[in-house]
Amino acid sequence: MAITSYPPQIGLRSHDAIWDRARWERLPADGNRYEVIDGYLYMSTAPSLFHQWIIQELYASFRKQINETGTGLTFLAPIGVFMPGCDPVQPDVVVMRASDAQSDAHVYQKGRIEGVPALLVEVLSPSNAGVDLGIKRGAYARAGVPEYWIVRPATRDVLVCTHPDTSLGDYGDSHVFGPHDELVSPTLPVRVPVASLFAGAPDATP
Repeated sequence: MAITSYPPQIGLRSHDAIWDRARWERLPADGNRYEVIDGYLYMSTAPSLFHQWIIQELYASFRKQINETGTGLTFLAPIGVFMPGCDPVQPDVVVMRASDAQSDAHVYQKGRIEGVPALLVEVLSPSNAGVDLGIKRGAYARAGVPEYWIVRPATRDVLVCTHPDTSLGDYGDSHVFGPHDELVSPTLPVRVPVASLFAGAPDATP
């Protein structure tokens, strides 16, 4: 596998765009996260405790407001999400609407998700910030993901992107919810006090 090493804050990306689902299937289950976006393989190592804490707090909130209300289902990485241009990606948090599963019986198969989620969430870490802010933002917009959250632990805020433009590969609207704000989702019945995502963590090392 030809891998080009980038500075530590960016991580690893394959040198050539020769990756697809078939090659991804043959990768080892070694604890790393492997994703294929537009033919390139991206690898990231295990996240920090603080990263996991934030995901845990998101899931607790989503479980009450999404799962328990019948609105949809919430999933956490590692789980493969296959959609146009992504073979696959493994977002930190995935929300699927119940109506999507009802209209397409093949959304959930072989332990993976086949289709476009209602919401994807990525928590920035030093090793993936560039990928999440640029490459994944473009890929998710091109795939038509309606809402994309980028949680930024360093500034204790969340960037919410909506109205994807599939041709431009970007989101038409973005809004930053700060540490004193309540994040109200533009597309889902979800409300999250931003500060609650970071409070109480035993170690806030990125």
